Amino acid sequence: MTVLKEKSQSVGALPAGSDLRYQAGFGNEHASEAVAGALPQGCNSPQRAPLDLYPELVSGTAFTAPRHENRRSWLYRRQPSVVSGRYQPYAQTGWSTGADRTVALPPEPMRWHPFPLDNAETDGADFVDGMCTLAANGDAEAQVGIGSLVYRANRSMQRRAFVDADGELLIVPQQGRLVLTTEMGVLEVKPGEIALVPRGVVFKVALPDGLSRGYVCENYGAQFRLPELGPIGSNGLANARDFQAPVAAYEDSSGAYELVKKFGGRFWCAPMQHSPFNVIAWHGNLTPLKYDTANFMTIGSISFDHPDPSIFTVLTSPSDTHGTANCDFVIFPPRWLVMEDTFRPPWYHRNLMSEFMGLIYGEYDAKPGGFKPGGASLHNSMVPHGPDEEAFNKASHADLKPQKLDHTLAFMFESRYRFIPTNWALQSPALDTDYADCWAGLKDRFKP
Repeated sequence: MTVLKEKSQSVGALPAGSDLRYQAGFGNEHASEAVAGALPQGCNSPQRAPLDLYPELVSGTAFTAPRHENRRSWLYRRQPSVVSGRYQPYAQTGWSTGADRTVALPPEPMRWHPFPLDNAETDGADFVDGMCTLAANGDAEAQVGIGSLVYRANRSMQRRAFVDADGELLIVPQQGRLVLTTEMGVLEVKPGEIALVPRGVVFKVALPDGLSRGYVCENYGAQFRLPELGPIGSNGLANARDFQAPVAAYEDSSGAYELVKKFGGRFWCAPMQHSPFNVIAWHGNLTPLKYDTANFMTIGSISFDHPDPSIFTVLTSPSDTHGTANCDFVIFPPRWLVMEDTFRPPWYHRNLMSEFMGLIYGEYDAKPGGFKPGGASLHNSMVPHGPDEEAFNKASHADLKPQKLDHTLAFMFESRYRFIPTNWALQSPALDTDYADCWAGLKDRFKP
């Protein structure tokens, strides 16, 4: 039987009564041990580590990265991760990597209805096998760009684990909780929360609610970080203290494991004779994290006009062009609208940045009827988009009183690079081939 054992040295745990405990802070230096005395003091790699453990360093950035950007953690484990069998090819054809430049994509808006949960593709699929790439850009080998994916799963990962060497994973559940067992400990993530798993960190996913669906950003580029606040000041948007890291936990069990690895856009598997979740203690600032979007401090206009959606940025992955992101993770949470003499939904626009959008729950104010939870839309660079006819007419004639947008949560993966949908996405029955019709009724209303 697998027994997960944990003990934390740190502060910032979840309130009493929770089965899971966490350490607070984004980018913080954390320290946690599941057995007292397992963490060495002073030297990171002593000649003999406490409890005869093996020290192992996981570096998420180059050694010479600036101190404030450097991410690494020391793990103290019962066996090092080099102890495994030989890798063999593994079949996962739905999860592709980078942009397929051979796809001839017209410059048109695209939308997908919610991806069905109960069909042949999800029958017996776990988190890894239930993953499909909708659209991607960039190149994992060049460490630029992202992939936008959906997962649909109905089976927990038991004696198998996964590690992505191509990018970090931003996981956005839409239906069903996820329990992520990672090398550093356990995170439970529900819809409305997100999880961030660093590149190269081993984890597995359990489904306590059964059938589950959600979205994933596979980030090939610079690691996600909190955006700068500029004129907003020292407080606002997502606060570092609201991100939660796991405490040390390990599986006290024996028996075979299967390790699935994504490496260079291909999938491989290797047998192990022990659990990869055998880390007794760890310290560092490279760690899986969870964040509850309900803690996001929304900024908005309290006079007139409509600020840019960048005020909703939770995390950003910078590119080599300052101020132009490899990826911004943006949310549209519940909020008050109070602007005077202002068209309140998002205006019609064309952007340099490309937008992949999903809906977690509720109704999106620019598409009240056509955009459903579990679906997605794609508006590439300089592709016009905005409110449909219904939303435009309603907002143009609304009595502008203070209005609470409630029971809604949408998000965007916004990137400087053009997204290219996969053949799976283009051939999916969920593709809304009539999407452009939502603007057909917008007539010329010019009155000179």
